[in-house]
Order: sequence, then structure tokens, then C-alpha cells
Amino acid sequence: MLRFQIFLVLLLLAFFTKAQNYDENLVPNYKLPELLRSIKGKKINSVAQWRKGRRKEILSLFENEVYGMVPKKFQAIEFKQVISQSAMDGKAILKQISIVVTNHKLKDSFQLTLFVPAKSQKPPPVFLLINNRNKSNTDPTRAVKSDFWPAEMLIDSGYAIASFQVNELAPDDSLTYQNRFLRLFPKEFISFGTRSISMWAFGASRVMDYLQKDPSIDASKVVLVGHSRGGKTALWASANDERFAMCIANCSGNTGAAIARRKYGQTIKMINQSFPHWFAPNYKLYNDREHSLPVDQHQLLALTAPRPIYITSASEDRWADPRGMYLALFNSQPIYQLYSFSTSLPKDFPATNTQVTSKRLLGFHHRIGKHDMTLYDWKNFLDFTGRIWAIHQ
Repeated sequence: MLRFQIFLVLLLLAFFTKAQNYDENLVPNYKLPELLRSIKGKKINSVAQWRKGRRKEILSLFENEVYGMVPKKFQAIEFKQVISQSAMDGKAILKQISIVVTNHKLKDSFQLTLFVPAKSQKPPPVFLLINNRNKSNTDPTRAVKSDFWPAEMLIDSGYAIASFQVNELAPDDSLTYQNRFLRLFPKEFISFGTRSISMWAFGASRVMDYLQKDPSIDASKVVLVGHSRGGKTALWASANDERFAMCIANCSGNTGAAIARRKYGQTIKMINQSFPHWFAPNYKLYNDREHSLPVDQHQLLALTAPRPIYITSASEDRWADPRGMYLALFNSQPIYQLYSFSTSLPKDFPATNTQVTSKRLLGFHHRIGKHDMTLYDWKNFLDFTGRIWAIHQ
């Protein structure tokens, strides 16, 4: 029996190794959907045309074909303070807030963890992490410290730092993902394809609802951060909710920042088979048919414009297509240029451990290492955001 199991594992590994492409020479020829031309072929020449027409068109295409709808309406929301106390040897104030949403006479709640510098002279900016990992990574007691969420470093740098855990919105499981907040939104689930990623994005926006009411932080400077599936969510949440001042997507890969048409590493078919609960049912129509998808990820990144956006990759994370993520950022530049920013990212893929930025609006780095979010990444985030806030004091 054991030999059979080993054989089966090796067979599966061989299948996936053969199925995925890690060779740039085997990337198919492709044509990206135009960013500044409407479905009817109209050229977009102004910010007004973008705002009133093309942006809404692209957002609707992603909503219908990829992510499903992020619920916009609900009956009520409450914020219940669970904890407010000194932390980090007096350097910070720890707040834990229960965010309670009511819809169709049903209620559910999730928890926000927030550290605020104790001695800030004015409300600080805040990094909000969409935590797709175990809650121990964002331990409010600080008995467990993780480089994935270096709260002490952020506090010492003058920032607030917050997090919520995705499983409290929609369990990251194909069998149980409907058991939490999706119960409150049956119409969105049935008619508009709402699934886990859109519910996690819904959670990010409900946190923003709270942050706008908390005078201890600057709600005009909320930086939304996500890693991997959390990075996919951050990009989608930022596209839907323009109250977020900046979006950082770390190693977000397929259906995050990576160009789908490249078919490099993980493909649409692979991600739909592995995680059928993340995306709208329509997305499965594009399994092995990336060329037919009416959008691609450079257009998703463009939906954050004119706000800053930062994309990362890692040298050992070929599954996530590092080059494809950079190409998406590079090809999102025309929308920033429409807003009169003369962005100029280099055409060549950046060297490892080198941060490249353009007009303090677009940022990218390709870190040596594996699929993770590390202190190196956070230090680059701080560097990028620090230079932006210095301009807007």
C-alpha cells in the first residue's frame, strides 16, 4: 500500500511538472487586451473618459468573468472594541475590534487587530495586512513574532499596523467556504459569482469603514498589503474601494499581478482546479483558453491608478511568474500617463534584490528567495511609502 501511495505521489508530481511551463522560450505569442480602448473600439483620451467609461467597463469584466462581485450593500455594521491596552513595553496601543455585519437578518463578525504608536504627535499612516496565513503570524500578544507581519518594526518606524484573517470571512476551503459571510449574501453568491476572494475583499473594506472612524490613525493613508492569495485580494479590493491610499501585492502570481496569457508557471486551469472556491464560476470557462479572456492583469493593476501600487516577486517563486508580474506593472503605465504622470519603468526585468520605482507611483522588487513575505520586503515597503508620504506632508 505504501509503495502504491509513493508511486501515486511521484506520478502526480511528474504530471504537474510536465503540465507547467518554466521556459521563456515556450511562452506563447499573445496580445494583451488594450487598456485605453473600450470594448466598442473607442480610444480613451482623457481621465474623464476613463472614469466614466473604460474603468467601469474593465471593473465589470473582472467582476463577471474572474472574481465575482464584492458586496456593496448590507443592512448594518457595528464596531465593538474588545481590547484597548498598552503593548510593546509602552511603545504601542493594542486595539482589537469585532466588526459585526448584518444582512438579511443574519449576522457574522470578524476581528481586526491594530497596533498604534503610543506617542505619535499626529495620526499615523497604517499598513493593513490581509492575512491568509495562520493567525499566529499576527499574534496580538506578541508572544509569537513573525517576519510576515513585523509589527514592532512598523511601530518603531512611526506607522500603525493592522490585520484581519481571511478564514473569518470565508474559510479557505472548497467545502466550507460558504459557511461564514457568504450566508449573508445569497443573491451575490447565486447571481453575481461572489466567492472567497471577493468576500475577503469585502472584509478589507469593512476594516476601512472602521479606520475612518478611529481618530488615532490617518485613514487617508491606509496601505493595503497582501501576500499570495492575499495579494490577489489586495489588488481586487483596491480596484473596488478607492479609499485605500496604496496597494502592495507580494508574490501574488496567477490571477494576482501575473499576466495570464503567458501561461508560465501556474495557469488559469491549474488555479481553478486547485482552488475552485476563490473565483466566479465563469472563470472556469477560460481554462486552457487564456487568449479568450476579455481582460488581463495589467488592467487590474490599472484600476488602482492614480494611487501608488507596489508589486513583488521572488527568485525561487517561478510558479507565480515573476517576469509576468513585472510585465503587468509595466503595461499598466499608460493609465498613469493619462493622469499626466510621466512614468518610466525600465523595459528589462529588474535584477534581484533591486528596487525599481517610477515617479513614486509604481514600485517593484524581485527578491532572492522563496514564496514568502520577509523583512526585506517590508523594508522596501517602508522605503517606498516613506518617500511618498514625505511628498504629501
